Amino acid sequence: MRGILTDDKAQQIMSDFKPYYDLHGMNAKYLYTNALQAAAFYHFSDMDGNWNGLTVSDVFGNEEIKIGYVNGWLNTSQNMVKVFIVLSFVIILLIASIFFGEYSGVDNIILTSRYGKTNCATAKVMASLISAIFITLLVVAFNLTFAFLVYGNEGLDCSILFALIEFSEGYIPFNIICGTLLKYQILLAFLSAIGVTGITLILSAVCKNQMIVFVVSATLHVIPMVLPISETNALYRVIVLSPLYYSQYISIMSVEQKKNGMLYAVWAIPVAIILAIVGSLISHRVFAKHQVS
Repeated sequence: MRGILTDDKAQQIMSDFKPYYDLHGMNAKYLYTNALQAAAFYHFSDMDGNWNGLTVSDVFGNEEIKIGYVNGWLNTSQNMVKVFIVLSFVIILLIASIFFGEYSGVDNIILTSRYGKTNCATAKVMASLISAIFITLLVVAFNLTFAFLVYGNEGLDCSILFALIEFSEGYIPFNIICGTLLKYQILLAFLSAIGVTGITLILSAVCKNQMIVFVVSATLHVIPMVLPISETNALYRVIVLSPLYYSQYISIMSVEQKKNGMLYAVWAIPVAIILAIVGSLISHRVFAKHQVS
């Protein structure tokens, strides 16, 4: 059963999958026969598996909810969160050593030439940003290709709101389709990549120890996520604009939806670009001024 969710469809699903056996006190909302039944029971079932009397408008307001099999792509999205978080630390590790070799006196001949340090710094900054973007592109391409081979495009045009309890409670509380969800997530993954690159470039140019660069960069990366700031605090809107929240993506996408349908998460675009530009300029300037041994 696919298409726009109506009261008749909701009640038909409840009737088709009504349990005819003793649940022994188990809440029927946690029953699972298939994805459609589980989603319907989560929203429209009472304790015993009977229709709870709520209409579609009672549950979802005036939103038009398109239903279908969304579990595959939502599972893909959840798995990519873990992948993108690990990826952000991999990028930090790779960029941490970008200026390290030059401080050891390996390339003194190049660095003492007229434009040696400035050209070398420019090349390293560009290589860092390109590498971060390219690695992210490969990871995204692999995950999406695998998902398409397994699920096809089924569910990409369906609402994320009509899903299992495990998704409904942890996902974005706005009526967007799976395809839109993935577009935001992938965009945020690239923004995370260039954001952490900008921060790590500064530390790599300032510090002369690769391990210190990695530890400090990783610590700065994690700190915003562990700060004891509630979602109702005004500072929360600032905190979620840090790169690790881009990789985790659910929190920043849950903040707000504008009247035009855009999510608060779009503010990550200018923030990440500023981090990349500032990081590139500062690291370039610091490295170009260092004294060659």
